[in-house]
Amino acid sequence: MSVIKGDFIDNLPKVYGLYTGGFLVFILLMAILEQAGVGADTIGILFVAFTVVIYAAIGWMSRTMQVDAYYVAGRQVPAVFNGMATGADWMSGASFVALAGGIYFGGHGYMAFIVGWTGGYVLVAALMAPYLRKFGCYTVPDFIGTRYGGNLARFLAVLVLVIASFTYVTAQINATGTIASRALQIPFEVGVWFGLLGILLCSMLGGMRAVTWTQVAQYIVLIIAYVVPVVWMSNKQGFGLIPQFVYGDAIMRIGELESLIGVGTQPAEAFPGLKALTVPYYEAGTDFASKWKFVTLVFCMMAGTASLPHILMRYFTTPSVKAARQSVAWSLFFIFLLYFTAPALATFTKLQLLDPSLATSIIGKSIAEVSALDWIQKWSAVKMLAISDANGDGILQITEFFMRGDIVVLATPEIAGLPYVISGLVAAGGMAAAMSTADGLLLAIANALSHDLYYKIIDPKADTKHRLIVARVLLILIGGAGAFVASLKLTSILGAVAWAFDFAMSGLFFPLVLGVWWKRANRQGAIAGMFFGLLAGTAYLYAVRWGGMEPWLYIDHLRFGIIGASVSLVAMIVVSLATAEPDEETQRMVDEVRIPRGESVLDSRH
Repeated sequence: MSVIKGDFIDNLPKVYGLYTGGFLVFILLMAILEQAGVGADTIGILFVAFTVVIYAAIGWMSRTMQVDAYYVAGRQVPAVFNGMATGADWMSGASFVALAGGIYFGGHGYMAFIVGWTGGYVLVAALMAPYLRKFGCYTVPDFIGTRYGGNLARFLAVLVLVIASFTYVTAQINATGTIASRALQIPFEVGVWFGLLGILLCSMLGGMRAVTWTQVAQYIVLIIAYVVPVVWMSNKQGFGLIPQFVYGDAIMRIGELESLIGVGTQPAEAFPGLKALTVPYYEAGTDFASKWKFVTLVFCMMAGTASLPHILMRYFTTPSVKAARQSVAWSLFFIFLLYFTAPALATFTKLQLLDPSLATSIIGKSIAEVSALDWIQKWSAVKMLAISDANGDGILQITEFFMRGDIVVLATPEIAGLPYVISGLVAAGGMAAAMSTADGLLLAIANALSHDLYYKIIDPKADTKHRLIVARVLLILIGGAGAFVASLKLTSILGAVAWAFDFAMSGLFFPLVLGVWWKRANRQGAIAGMFFGLLAGTAYLYAVRWGGMEPWLYIDHLRFGIIGASVSLVAMIVVSLATAEPDEETQRMVDEVRIPRGESVLDSRH
């Protein structure tokens, strides 16, 4: 497998079938060890270590010094497996670790993330993926630089890519730190560096080729890890074996319980040192405001999805334009499997804590009894959970229980009293989700800087060896910077991810869309669109988040991409129309890009 040729591609179903069987055998072995008396911490360490070693081994075996293999996996990845790799690339720490936690605390409002992220792939399929694949570029800035011409347009595309992807990668390293801190019983600040080490082992030597085959393996782990606890809880609570279709009854039960115990907003002043843990159960606002917030968040997540360079890069790896389009459909299918399950997981987990008829419930019990629970103690030890007897009655009220939304999924097996082997499985799945996305993001940044900045702008005569050395050094430096920022805990995982989508749509959405669909769009317009879009979005984020400005029309810090993208669109149209149209060769190239068959545009020019 050191060189991936046709034989390996032909045998992909067999290879990953054996891998899946081996992973299931490993789970069974861990269950036997638990029954034999092996400690929970040991099982958690074995799960995380085993899966990280497997990913690192795939990364090592996929090492390459070929530019085509490093940047686009040799354009050999079949549609189904590219769909799985994209699913893993997409199933970030936010999707796996934080999304169900957001739904747990915020209710249906957080479904906007699911609708937006899924709907974004419709935009990718209709507007982007087939046409960017037909273009034949290596990176998103490569498309911008070649389509519009000039180093400034390419540089601005690299700038937007770096800002959006770096914001996103800190969220993934944050997720790996959260998982590692609990599974390995180490401080969060140390866990982020452990997670980074695993990420770099997967991607550094083999680039996109290594990341692709690692991500397929990671998807298998994360989907098994996500679905098993939900099915187990649903059956245990008497709702059956298909939780995705029956959790409506559990929601009604939760509504009854919440009205009895008086759910409100948890008081931050009760625990000054844990403000990050205080999450409102309901988002205040009028009916119109709530609907508007939902719609605007959906739009930001959709446009952001269609602008994220690390996702669009995945479709550069398919053998043909047709395979790129098929790959989007498979991506949607594999992503749907997890998103369809997330609301059910949040619902059954909340019921486990609230329903007094279940042995695992904690609300209404004595604080001394709850504090003695093993899972409460261990999550408290890593500062992800806290209990405060604010009214001094010794009984735990709903407003006295503090839990970070980021740990809801990870803590679910322990909350539900499932065997610890399931906790280890979930930790391994969460690590797979965060690492797979971090791999793709770090590669997107390093590839853009090495290919578009170093090779295309700084040193066009650089040979293959130097280009790949630069890419690998950048990978390490950017990863280290991401781990450092993640250790500062500037925002939640879900918050950082939303910012990344907003940055991407502010600077790249309309330059990409109009680059394919509007021949009149020119270099000056693209430069204006990227520059003013990114500037306006960033300025608005600063104003509403730190500058004391009241959000305009409920467009808060999670939705600033609406401001950035609007400014980008206006600037791009006005400047393009006010300046000379692109030359005939560029316009013919745009026409050719829209034909969904035939040889890549760039290949046909060589």
